[in-house]
Amino acid sequence: MGAPTVSSPLPTALYIHVPWCVRKCPYCDFNSHTQEGPLPEAAYAERILADLDWDLAHYGPPAAPLGSIFFGGGTPSLLAATTVATILRGVRARLALEPDCEITLEANPGTAEAGRFRGYREAGVNRLSLGVQSFSPRALSALGRIHSGDDAQRAIELAQGAGFERLNLDLMHGLPGQSAEEGLQDLTLALASGVTHLSYYQLTIEPNTAFYRRPPALPEEDMLETLELNGQSALQAAGFEAYEISAWAKGDAQCRHNLNYWRFGDYFGLGPGAHGKLTRSVADGGLKVVRTQRSRVPSHWLGGPAAPAREDVLNDDRLREEALLNVLRLREGVPLALFEAHTGLAAACLEPERQRQIEAGLLQAEALAATDLGWRFLNPLLTALAR
Repeated sequence: MGAPTVSSPLPTALYIHVPWCVRKCPYCDFNSHTQEGPLPEAAYAERILADLDWDLAHYGPPAAPLGSIFFGGGTPSLLAATTVATILRGVRARLALEPDCEITLEANPGTAEAGRFRGYREAGVNRLSLGVQSFSPRALSALGRIHSGDDAQRAIELAQGAGFERLNLDLMHGLPGQSAEEGLQDLTLALASGVTHLSYYQLTIEPNTAFYRRPPALPEEDMLETLELNGQSALQAAGFEAYEISAWAKGDAQCRHNLNYWRFGDYFGLGPGAHGKLTRSVADGGLKVVRTQRSRVPSHWLGGPAAPAREDVLNDDRLREEALLNVLRLREGVPLALFEAHTGLAAACLEPERQRQIEAGLLQAEALAATDLGWRFLNPLLTALAR
């Protein structure tokens, strides 16, 4: 692919993957690897910026400043604050950022340190996401987590003390042997902390995980439904709104980075196994959407070429399917005009199935958004619209 002449017409974000963990959790199917010895932080930072240089040279810069940057993992809080600062300085030297650019870093409560959190804040990180999952010692042990409930509460306090007003907690329900009372206790503690964003989702058993090979005893369907309904009631009573399937926010605390994903915006994907989505205008006025993926194995990524290991240009069918999988996760969905602008497809490609789903009461008429009933039957709705 030659040097591009036309930049991305869409809002653009930046995802940076940190692949290392202290220990691999048995439910985790992300590209994470147990830390073996000291992290190669200098080489890692240098290579992240090399990935970005390659993407900018081959796909071109975005048309507008970056709206968000997200350090995900793995466990990004294993990185020294100086490494995060080096990466962010390099990004700023190459790209413009919006004045209020959201910069998120995921952190494990078991790696929380007051000085480290202050260092992240000074480096430019303005949002933390803490992988709490539960405050229950029994549940945390069953999940293979390295932190305790006390560690989680301390990490929240340290983050708030370091100046992080934008703070997310990841919290699971449907855990091995979990009762309704235990589920509510987790939410009660989370809400009492004063955070304004919760990622609240059910534990699922994914392929290629230790839980898939040795499944734990999970709650029965009736208990899973009770846990979910109790959780929804508690969150709503505390002033939270579900703006996405598993994302709850109070006020204007929605995660801007994830909103860009769900609205089918663009993003550079840097680091081992990172995925990117980049849209470029073409000569006939249409759009070309490219999916990228970096090499998954950290050592291969560090020692290999900066080019993505894989590039896929999405055809119209995949564009429609992927856009629907994202936008219908949002409670408000998106206007049909945004669907057209972010895919290059005419909204007519959704017809006549869209009208059938509107008549069935599963889809709203005024936007590409599920109704309350449609959210309960989202998978069949997606299947019908995407085919």
